[in-house]
Amino acid sequence: MEKAMFAGGCFWCLVRPLHERDGVEKVVSGYTGGSEEDAVYSRVKNGDTGHVEAVYIEYDAERISYSDLIDIYWPLTDPTDAEGQFSDRGAAYRSIIFTFTEEQRAEAVRSRDELADSGRFEQPIVTKIKEAGPFYPAEDFHQDFDLKNGFRYALYVQGSGREKFKRKYWPKDRSHLKEKLTEMQYAVTQENGTEPPYENEYWDNDREGIYVDIVSGEPLFSSRDQYDAGCGWPSFTKPITDSMVEEKWDVSTKHTRREIRSRHADSHLGHVFEDGPAEKGGMRYCINSAALRFIPKERLEEEGYGDFMILFALRKD
Repeated sequence: MEKAMFAGGCFWCLVRPLHERDGVEKVVSGYTGGSEEDAVYSRVKNGDTGHVEAVYIEYDAERISYSDLIDIYWPLTDPTDAEGQFSDRGAAYRSIIFTFTEEQRAEAVRSRDELADSGRFEQPIVTKIKEAGPFYPAEDFHQDFDLKNGFRYALYVQGSGREKFKRKYWPKDRSHLKEKLTEMQYAVTQENGTEPPYENEYWDNDREGIYVDIVSGEPLFSSRDQYDAGCGWPSFTKPITDSMVEEKWDVSTKHTRREIRSRHADSHLGHVFEDGPAEKGGMRYCINSAALRFIPKERLEEEGYGDFMILFALRKD
């Protein structure tokens, strides 16, 4: 494994975007860059030790490059802020790239200069590039915080200003989707919209087949798991497999909900609630028709989804 180390404010917010990438084997939250030989959160956050919050990474260079890691890192930070990052203020939250080799340093400098020349930001880039030194893993509470405290993590990310900053300075290039999708499909999948109940294509569909992401075609739900929940949107007791969708806490309104997104295209699909049929697990995946394309059972082979014919050979639960 190769190793890398980045500081960019609260280490909670760096872990997930890095760890979920193929080739990244380990991401550890911790402290580095100070002069003292040990570091604990209570002292680091007050600037007593000179350390910054950082993440230590081990990665397979044959599957992901150091350049790729830097490309992931930049949109997670505000590289123009020398006094902290977003809602976290002070020296412990500065953005710094710590390098382990001359090759890493050269790549980091090249990338920083390229970003500075791009004109993306109005202010100059102030992210430092320093030689990596001792790294001290943070307390157990801080490790994998996003997995152990999903709701609190979502509230923090929302309230810190990171997402708003990222949308402004690192917008997705979605122009091609405006040509591919209808106005409603685009509003739902790309802008987290919701279509009207009962006035959508699949809320009462009774044909056998599977539903795929309207953007990417990745398979999501089966008609075998669809039922009439009386809400006016297509409802399912489960996805085809859990790995095909991703859950995120939706804290954008006063009613906290769990949002459902497609794993690869990152399309907004709908929400999941715990009021589904008890005999089938108790979950209700309430999904927008506009986020889906239905492929009838008789067309699965023709459209390249023949492997899913097995779903309809099995007894319906």
